[in-house]
Amino acid sequence: MNIKDTALYALKKFYGYNSFRPGQMNIIFNILSKKDVFCIMPTGAGKSICYQIPALIMNGVTLVISPLISLMKDQVDSLKENGITATYINSTQSMEEIKDILKDASLGLYKLIYIAPERLESKVFVQMIRNLHISQVAVDEAHCVSEWGHDFRISYRYIKPFVDLLPNRPVISAFTGTATDEVKEDSMNLLGLRNPIKYVGDINRENLSINIFKEEDKLEGIKDIIREHEDESGIIYCLSRKEVENLYTYLREYGYNVSMYHGGLEDYDKEKAQDDFLFERTNIMVATNAFGMGIDKSNVRYIVHCTIPKNLESYYQEIGRGGRDGEACKCYLFYNRDDIRRVEFILNKSSGFKRKEIALRKLQSMIDFCEEDGCYRAFLLKYFNKEWSRNYCGNCSNCLGNDEVRDFTREGQIILSTVYRTRENYGISVLIDILRGIKGPKIIEKNLDKITTFSLMKDYSSSFIKAIINEMLTQGYVSLKEGTYSMLKLNNKSMDILLGKADMYLLVKEDEKPIDEELFHKLKLWRKSKAIKENIKPYIIFSDSSLISIVNRLPKSIEELLQVRGVGEKKVEKYGDEILKLLSNE
Repeated sequence: MNIKDTALYALKKFYGYNSFRPGQMNIIFNILSKKDVFCIMPTGAGKSICYQIPALIMNGVTLVISPLISLMKDQVDSLKENGITATYINSTQSMEEIKDILKDASLGLYKLIYIAPERLESKVFVQMIRNLHISQVAVDEAHCVSEWGHDFRISYRYIKPFVDLLPNRPVISAFTGTATDEVKEDSMNLLGLRNPIKYVGDINRENLSINIFKEEDKLEGIKDIIREHEDESGIIYCLSRKEVENLYTYLREYGYNVSMYHGGLEDYDKEKAQDDFLFERTNIMVATNAFGMGIDKSNVRYIVHCTIPKNLESYYQEIGRGGRDGEACKCYLFYNRDDIRRVEFILNKSSGFKRKEIALRKLQSMIDFCEEDGCYRAFLLKYFNKEWSRNYCGNCSNCLGNDEVRDFTREGQIILSTVYRTRENYGISVLIDILRGIKGPKIIEKNLDKITTFSLMKDYSSSFIKAIINEMLTQGYVSLKEGTYSMLKLNNKSMDILLGKADMYLLVKEDEKPIDEELFHKLKLWRKSKAIKENIKPYIIFSDSSLISIVNRLPKSIEELLQVRGVGEKKVEKYGDEILKLLSNE
């Protein structure tokens, strides 16, 4: 098999996906071609798969340099759950345990080993590991190497000297969620990348709704937000430890199921708070920004910033911890001008004139963002050098307050082309089946699976496509045939969209919801009990979006279950029979 076929086979076998997300195959191909890469991809875009798939295919081991112990553990747990051999090395292990891990690695028993960058400061450890057959060094949170970044860590400066010591230079893949141009160039240079392939993904996270409340009562506002998201997971970020403790006590007194996390807690208390949140024993986490970098929880439905963050990089990284499963997440920021002085005070205590100057400049950009009267998303994307021609998104409080909408031109062209190619003979439900690639009896009988638009919207839910079509009808981009209630007919506005003479902007906010809420709840309870029994995070077993797809598709066999996005062979082997029994009410 060629590289692409091999990568697709690994993706389906171990992760349960039939296709890669945008950019992933390009990155994987270059890594497997032994080319260094530097990738900017937003949280939730699938950075991990970009180095994990090559790790599975290449001979030798991939060394993953990752900033937090909790991230390593979650990543390794997820990999093991998918049938991939991986481990981590951290400060909790004895020297004998580390030696045993490295001996096993030399025998080829691990494909990936996760370490913290601080490990590379130890000459003893470097000598122990340098003789392994290291085929790839993957650097997560690569921006930490740059002093111009928002999260500079001196230990990242040891990566290049370590690579230079290796007898055979591995390919280096570096990943970060956000970076300005100056941080990107600085990071590539300091990591010693050789003629790297640069990939800048679409950092625009459409599923994140950005809402800024100016000069409002924080405590009342937070209670309103929690009530709106009852029984959903959320993170509330505070500026200081004292603020965390006060808000935690306040919410507990009101009977909310809440944990707290900050750097001043004992390790045991931090680990317990984190596990309670990840294992869904509590559904609200009140924390400083010390919490979250290593959190892979997929179903966080809201993020609150009690106080203005220090910079836009931190803000975008922190809201990126919401909606990692692709489902909607609301992000709220309380902006009070009195808080600016508090943040400035903290930054002025920073060591070094240069770092202080950089930090204050970044704070001003954060203030400008909060004071923006236009689209918040447009401001963010322009800050990160993302080309974006529009000045509104339809999914932030400024845009929604102005009744703005977002661009659905591409989706409109696909839908209208399907109406044209089916000669305007079918209703909305059949059109949706065609667009999603569902081969029902009518589709097969009429050869509708042969038209060129078949399955082009396979990653969209039926409810979302229907919401787009309904809005198109409302706005006159397509018409209903006379005497019918769902058969579509092209009109002049339709032709303008099809021929590229006009763009189509709509306000569509419909997200895929479980058709059967009771069954969805039943599956979540099953998932939670399995997670407790196996001592892993619930979302590692199945994400919320996978459970919703299972509920809505109701697979009746192992083969049908394998077609659900996010359900791989290993998970079907482990949980398939139980899932099918739950669906059949046995």
